[in-house]
Amino acid sequence: MIQTPVLDDRSLHDCDLDEVDLEIVRALQDNARTQNAELARRVDMAPSAVLKRVRKLEERGVLRGFRALVSPPHVGLKLLAYVSVKANESMSEWCTGEALARIPEVQEVHHVAGEDCYLIKVRTSSTEALGRLLREKLGTIKTVVSTRSTIVLETIKEEPGLPLGPFEGDGDVSKDLR
Repeated sequence: MIQTPVLDDRSLHDCDLDEVDLEIVRALQDNARTQNAELARRVDMAPSAVLKRVRKLEERGVLRGFRALVSPPHVGLKLLAYVSVKANESMSEWCTGEALARIPEVQEVHHVAGEDCYLIKVRTSSTEALGRLLREKLGTIKTVVSTRSTIVLETIKEEPGLPLGPFEGDGDVSKDLR
């Protein structure tokens, strides 16, 4: 299960977002189609002021874009796998990560500490397609030394939104397992 980072009060202040900005981000993260008038109503501001804030959030890179969330199985991408990639490159090079990022089936590329160099998230139509991806695409990157794949059997939670708080009921989740 993927753990999402929890932002404490200090980290919220470190990012220079006030409560109005956070409420706008929460609303748009929940539904990117939220109309400006609705955002203005939620934060009790004029629509023009809210539009100005949204534009500033975009300029600062807080809001990085607006997209539709597509169900992978509905478009033939029924297999989700995480692949650990070991590469032969110096710490100052990023060529492997950039090459991995150019592969269409690769959704995420993370440079990681530890035995492996990269962790990537890939979606394909089948195990056969995953095998071809590993051989024909990852296998042709000169700096890739080895890969190790983990195939996802079932997704319990996959949430694209970030936890922005406030959080009700934070604390011991182990009670849910009893």
